[in-house]
Amino acid sequence: MAEVEDTQTLWRQYRANPDAKALRDRLILTYAPLVKYVAGRLGSGLPAHVDDDDLISYGLLGLIGAIERYDPDRDVKFETYAIARIKGSIIDELRAMDWVPRSVRARARDIERAIAELERKLHRAPNDEEIAKKLGITEEELEDSLTDISRSSIAALDELWTVSTGGGDQVALIDTIEDTEAPDPQGSLSQTEMKEAVGEAIARLPEREKLVVTLYYYEELTLREIGEVLGVTESRVSQLHTKAILRLKARLAGGTRAALEG
Repeated sequence: MAEVEDTQTLWRQYRANPDAKALRDRLILTYAPLVKYVAGRLGSGLPAHVDDDDLISYGLLGLIGAIERYDPDRDVKFETYAIARIKGSIIDELRAMDWVPRSVRARARDIERAIAELERKLHRAPNDEEIAKKLGITEEELEDSLTDISRSSIAALDELWTVSTGGGDQVALIDTIEDTEAPDPQGSLSQTEMKEAVGEAIARLPEREKLVVTLYYYEELTLREIGEVLGVTESRVSQLHTKAILRLKARLAGGTRAALEG
């Protein structure tokens, strides 16, 4: 309890004197474990050449920005606000490095497009055989593709669905933190509608993929732990996760276009 009070006191002192570097540094040390947590979760599915220390460095930039911009009056816990900014900072740096091979990006788009077309035609989630046939490949080749994508994928639910604002920026539509300074494109869906759309899309996933998404994003289990729950290998869980993300991207992107055009 005393530790909570000390942190609150530290925040009050920093708010009263935001130029005090010593106070900011103490807040950074207090919340540094958040950076390690986020970097660990993002790094678990990345290629070996992506250094954990680099991820932590990128995340620290996000934490510093979160501390400097946090407004306690917005009634949002700092941890919630900071995790979103830390994750965003890491992902921005990874994207800037452009380390994902173009062939892998193209394969992911092809699978996503095939899923979207099959869903429109079948009015249900297509199975692996149907997706592979649509792509003109074998199921084994589809699994290999999912494995390649999963090894370079940094997709997460809060980055699934983005639209361009009038200023050319990309805005995450299911960001739970309202940004009062961000442009508000006319005709865009409300936060509530987006959360409902995401929830509905997850509910329509095949059972095992839905379970993987639930355990990973809501119960915060690692891919290895989910594998133990399901009795399958970590690589198989990674494939299921990637397939679920591609299904959600296909479904949500189609829903966004329809809503914005309607």
